Order: sequence, then C-alpha cells, then structure tokens
Amino acid sequence: MAEPRISIVIPVYNEEAILHAAVVDLRERLAPFGWSYEIILAENGSRDRTVEIGQELALKYAGDERSQVKIVSAGEPNYGKALRQGILMARGELIICDEIDLCDADFHRRAVDILETGEADLVIGSKLADGAADERPVIRHVASIAYSGLLRVLLGFRGTDTHGLKAFRREALIDTVRACLVEKDVFASEFVIRADRGGIRIREIPVRVVEKRPPSINLFKRVPNVLKSVAKLTYAIRIRG
Repeated sequence: MAEPRISIVIPVYNEEAILHAAVVDLRERLAPFGWSYEIILAENGSRDRTVEIGQELALKYAGDERSQVKIVSAGEPNYGKALRQGILMARGELIICDEIDLCDADFHRRAVDILETGEADLVIGSKLADGAADERPVIRHVASIAYSGLLRVLLGFRGTDTHGLKAFRREALIDTVRACLVEKDVFASEFVIRADRGGIRIREIPVRVVEKRPPSINLFKRVPNVLKSVAKLTYAIRIRG
C-alpha cells in the first residue's frame, strides 16, 4: 500500500461490543471523501475479544489499497501510552485522533479542510465550545468543565477542551508528541498544552458528542488517578519544561 495521506488513530479498551460495527460504519461514512487513509486501532490492555476483533478487521481490509485497518497493542491499560504509540506509528501527513464511541466523520471532514487550507496545524473538536452539543450524562459534562478549569488555573490552558477529537499535521507536531512525559488519561492534555505553549496554530471547532455506550471506566474511580496525573503534568510542564 502506498503511504496514506491520513492516519486515524483510535484508542480501544474492552470494546468487543461495538468495535466491528464502529469501524465498518466509519469506513462507510468516509468513503464519499475519496481519501487515502489508514485506521490504527491502539489497543491498551483489553480483557475481552478486542484484540481478536481488531486483527479480524485488519485481515478483512488488508487488500484495500486506499483504506487499511491496523491494530497495535500497548500491552497494558494505559490510554495515553496507546494513543502515543498509535500516533508515532502513523504514516499519514495528517493525523486524526478519534474515539471508538464517537467516530465523527463530520469532524474529520471539517478538520481536514482546515488543515489543508493552512489555517491551523492542530484542530480540536471541543464539546465545551460555543455551539457544541454535549449529550453525555450531566455529571460527565460537569466533570469536563471542572477538568478544563483546573488546567487553566494550574497550567494556563487557553482553550476549552483537551480530550476527545483532534487532527493535526504530523510534521508540525510529531516532536511535541515525543516531548510528552505523562501517559494515562492526561497525555492528550499535555499534548495540547505543549502545542499551545510552543506557538502551534490551534483552532477549536464545536462538536456534537453522543456516546455509543457507557464509559468503560467509572468516572468516580478515575478521579483520584486523574488528579495524580494532573499533578505529574504540572510538574512536567512547570518544572521540567
């Protein structure tokens, strides 16, 4: 297969219930765009059939010269490590970071248009920006607002959202990916904040968030780990630089 123009990196963890259908649906919705792309499933420590299904999908589309599916495993439950690994193996000039329960082809189209015009090097799909529609449970929406507020206070974050959908030019941001020091849930935040502090041209666009299944990890169980990771992130950026 020739080098794809676009790489779509999707972290997956215990997603056997929706993985096959989500990938097939995403491919169908991307087909009208005529892109040459690859989908990289960045698996991280699943205990169900996620890896097996990912391998089946990779085999199913192995002969498609314009849109292959690949799977790579981080070997442990570590979202940030898996996402970073997927980005580093991506071959596309443009990289899109998606979520398996979102797979928003409309964001993909809008973000690629912005990157192609040179208006920005990093596009963030914000569920908190004006015009966004966050249709998740209220408690999760409030948690996202609180998290972004914490990043603004501690690290001077100037946007509205660091998690979720992103698209960027590989050449402009691959060194930023390599510079990130913290994994787990806050890798995405470190990536966005380092990009902002490094003068990267960033544009946020509002997105509609409708999840296909409940979160794989309970929100309240995540809070202590996220706070620890934010402390590490603050040290990594404020102290280590």
